[in-house]
Amino acid sequence: MQVKYPSESLTTLTDLVLPGETNPLNNLFGGELLARMDRAASITARRHSRRVCVTASVNHVAFNRAIPLGSVVTVESKVSRTFNTSMEIFIDVWIEDRESGIKNKANEAIYTFVAVDETGRPIQVAPIEPQTALEKERYEAALRRKQLSLVLAGKMKPSEATELKALFS
Repeated sequence: MQVKYPSESLTTLTDLVLPGETNPLNNLFGGELLARMDRAASITARRHSRRVCVTASVNHVAFNRAIPLGSVVTVESKVSRTFNTSMEIFIDVWIEDRESGIKNKANEAIYTFVAVDETGRPIQVAPIEPQTALEKERYEAALRRKQLSLVLAGKMKPSEATELKALFS
């Protein structure tokens, strides 16, 4: 399979926070943000694999800043690393100041998607080659995250987690 670049899968969704999407504090519901992130990540996974993709896991979500009613919210996602049939997708959420146009990072998340064939069975995806410093950093960290997840799920012995050993040696 031909190597792809993370930038090829970049997905950007921009929308307003409307009254029906907010909690009693007039901030965007966390579940609404999760749905927006899932949609962006799904498009990203499809762009990379050119296959139907399913959400395998939500590995990390950080709600660092509340997103107030009326905010312009941008969700950006791209593949940070691929494995055999899965893709780790890193998502950044930005709030745009309506007067200055300055964007501030509000939240981030990491999702895992799996590409499937027409019968729903996992199918191999192309590897990626990170280009920017941030892409390289996220690419390297993805293997540690995957190994940690496998160890915690009991699918990998801690002694086999080579990337985790490197952190503590």
